[in-house]
Amino acid sequence: MSAVPGQTVGPFFHLGLEYDGMNELVPPSHPKAVRLHGHVYDGNGAPVPDAVIEIWQADPQGHIPRRPGSLRRDGWTFTGWGRAATDPDGHYQFATLEPGPTEAGRAPFFAVTVFARGLLDRLFTRAYLPGDPSALDADTLLSGVDPARRGTLITTREPAGLVFDIHLQGEGETVFLTYPRLRDAWS
Repeated sequence: MSAVPGQTVGPFFHLGLEYDGMNELVPPSHPKAVRLHGHVYDGNGAPVPDAVIEIWQADPQGHIPRRPGSLRRDGWTFTGWGRAATDPDGHYQFATLEPGPTEAGRAPFFAVTVFARGLLDRLFTRAYLPGDPSALDADTLLSGVDPARRGTLITTREPAGLVFDIHLQGEGETVFLTYPRLRDAWS
């Protein structure tokens, strides 16, 4: 397979990426629903009004869902995947469940993917749950991140749920991850 030139991923997300209930991994009225939300900011600190955020996560027991039908929201099947577009103020939100740790002593997290105009490829990061310092300290990925930047990967708890702001560049830039095997699969 030969290399192909990169192209930006937008700003035409509404063509085929939107569907009913895409940001509701569970109905907001679910008794254990939590709101995961935040803003996406560019390198100047301005909101990004046309980004798309995807999350992948374990269920509250730490099991990774392997059910088909992520695009069909039936109101009770938790598939562990969702998508949210930012509004004109750069805000996104999900109705979901708090993920559990996938292994004992492991820190629970949301896997996050960011699509936005001007990006040649999607960006990957994680949004860890706050509250268990020993699990966060023992996390292999977090322990490899400069301590001054670890906070960009940890959500903040508030009465309305969890906040995770994403800074694409500049001061407070979110730590983004690379997955070399993903790239190798296409070459």
